[in-house]
Amino acid sequence: MPGTATLSGVKPPIHEQIVELQKKIQLLDGDHKAYEESSSSVIHKNWETIQFLRQENKKMHKKLADVLAGDEKVIKEAFHSHSVERAAMRNKSGHAAIQIMDQKLCDKIKRLNALHHQTEVRRKRLEELQTEYNQRAEGEQAKPGKEESSAQEEQNLRMLENRLEKAQLKLQESDHIYNVYQKLKDHMQEESMTFQSQLDLLEFEILRQRQELKELRMMNKEAVTSRELARAELQRQEEDFHRERRERETILQEYKRKAEERRLFAERDRRGQRVALPGEDTPVETQLVASGQEEEKVIRNYQEAFQKIKEATGVTDIQEVVRRFVAQGETHQHLEELKVENEKTLVRLKEEKDKLQEVFQELKYSGEAKLSSGQQVLEDLQAHLQKEEKRRDKVKDDLEKMSKILSTSKSGMEHLASKVQHIKVPRSHFPAKDLSPQSDEYILDLLDTTEKKLEKLLEELDGQDVAATLKQMEEEEFQAKIEGKLPAYNVRIPLPAPAKPDAFEDEEDSGEDEGDVVTRAALKRQSQQIVESKTKRKTRPKKKKGKQ
Repeated sequence: MPGTATLSGVKPPIHEQIVELQKKIQLLDGDHKAYEESSSSVIHKNWETIQFLRQENKKMHKKLADVLAGDEKVIKEAFHSHSVERAAMRNKSGHAAIQIMDQKLCDKIKRLNALHHQTEVRRKRLEELQTEYNQRAEGEQAKPGKEESSAQEEQNLRMLENRLEKAQLKLQESDHIYNVYQKLKDHMQEESMTFQSQLDLLEFEILRQRQELKELRMMNKEAVTSRELARAELQRQEEDFHRERRERETILQEYKRKAEERRLFAERDRRGQRVALPGEDTPVETQLVASGQEEEKVIRNYQEAFQKIKEATGVTDIQEVVRRFVAQGETHQHLEELKVENEKTLVRLKEEKDKLQEVFQELKYSGEAKLSSGQQVLEDLQAHLQKEEKRRDKVKDDLEKMSKILSTSKSGMEHLASKVQHIKVPRSHFPAKDLSPQSDEYILDLLDTTEKKLEKLLEELDGQDVAATLKQMEEEEFQAKIEGKLPAYNVRIPLPAPAKPDAFEDEEDSGEDEGDVVTRAALKRQSQQIVESKTKRKTRPKKKKGKQ
């Protein structure tokens, strides 16, 4: 508003400014409500995300509990077709279940040995009864005239036949039991070959689940931290908004007060001008009037004007009236200065308000843009992290497979070397001294030596029946393994030789039995070496696993 405006036009612009300020305040209130609604929607979304993460955390806890019950799961999978054994192994650890099954296997082997013994005893008794029956039949044919003993012999014959049938039934039962335990032994051997790999897989799965649980806990912690930061930011923005609102209300009250003061000053100024305008022409009239009548007329006019001024101001002294008019002129000038100053202040405050509004909008949209860009960067980093974790898991699996293959090859090489350690071959080079069993040079040297021993063994086996020899070795190894597990008080009963009519052949058979005793002792030593080599092979991967 320019400074040369008339006093009659002061009041409408102030009201217009007040109305304009009220409209702007209403717009700011609308912006605040919109911001509050957007903030409440963001809070609701964050709450839904927290609930979802809590559900995922509960699911991961359940998965972890299932993984921790790995031993029970292995036992259930191992005995899924044996309900009785599965019920007996309930609430047992893997090591305890293996010990119990080893104990049961030893008991079954003992029972099988006892049944073998009973079978051989009954078979021998059956042969004796058959021989007695044949002798009696020959005697009956030689003496047809003895009819008085026929009834007794028939009774003995029926008794012997009954015994024979019972012995045959028991023999069939013992054969059936032997077959059942043989199948059970084969099944246990197959499971023992795969048990270690299953246990390794379960341990790897447990470690992977623990790592996932750790990552989920970290994600949950980050989500809680983000929620707290969002709450703090929302509270800070609400406080800023309320503070700015209070400041705007204070400024508005100040503007209203100043507007009221200006209005009062303007009214007083107009009143002063209405009173002072007739007095401006009095000096001119006094100079123009020359006659006394005119002078009297002027005096009367002055008196009337002065009377009106006294009635209007309530002052009787002329000097006081003059001072009042001078003061009103100064007041008018002061009001004009205040008006100009207030207009400048209003313009400056409007500019500051526009700038602050622009800064607010810029911060508002830039904050949302930064949040969206940060979210995009976070998603990209998470995708990259998942990709790298998959690649790491794949490389780790390949490394574990190669380590297993290497350890299996080393143990197989050592086992093969222990099998052929009794074979002597000349060395073409001097072996390296103080080689560690874990070094590659030791394995290479052992491989070279074993290869030469195998070549020599193949040369010795050339022309022999390899299949029959292998079958005989397997049977002898199994018998030696069973005998090695038996206690000292378990006495082995040798199998009786088939009955020969000639006494000289019995003596030859006894000589062959003595030769079998020597062979059995050698087989015991060989089986003991095999057992020791297998125990070494089982314990060695555990040590490597502990180092890893």
